[in-house]
Amino acid sequence: MAIAKTPVCRLCRREGVSICGKLNCALKRRNAIPGEHGGKRAKKMTGYGLQLREKQKAKRLYNLSEKQFKRTFLEASKAAEVTGLRLLQLLETRADNVVYRLGFAQTRRQARQMVSHGLFKLNGKRITIPSIRLAENETLELKLSADSNFFTEIKERVTKYPLPGWLALDVDTMSGKVLKQPERTDMEEIVTEQLIVEFYSR
Repeated sequence: MAIAKTPVCRLCRREGVSICGKLNCALKRRNAIPGEHGGKRAKKMTGYGLQLREKQKAKRLYNLSEKQFKRTFLEASKAAEVTGLRLLQLLETRADNVVYRLGFAQTRRQARQMVSHGLFKLNGKRITIPSIRLAENETLELKLSADSNFFTEIKERVTKYPLPGWLALDVDTMSGKVLKQPERTDMEEIVTEQLIVEFYSR
């Protein structure tokens, strides 16, 4: 897939929310859209503009390409559940996002890289595809040497990480389990999924 080369904190400033997950995000230092005219007063956006920005924000938050995001939306639109909720569930249960939610990675970008490098096993089988979705009762296990500094750093971090209610974590085996489909309260509050549905329904 295409690699986005735009500095991630520039995207944070463009969307007005922290997408990178970094503690020293540039958004905290300069809360203005990037570019020559970023410091000027923003114009009032149209309905389409609001919908577009919300779609871009969600796409960048979950670190997906345009093609991946649209394909995920089309899948959600065919489900029996409410389209917006189902879209977020499909995004949340991706392997890279589950790794992030369990606290194994500090950002979703780092989580994607860790999965791509084969550092995890899904139900005992090594995976390298970040877009694989986890179903209920499936287990994701970190496979790293216990002697490595990186492993020690992760183990210390996950014990302090706030775990969502749809996941369970076993620190001894460094594995996480999907207990159920995430509910809306477990997912990103900064995303207004209805605007995304309206964008694709034009």
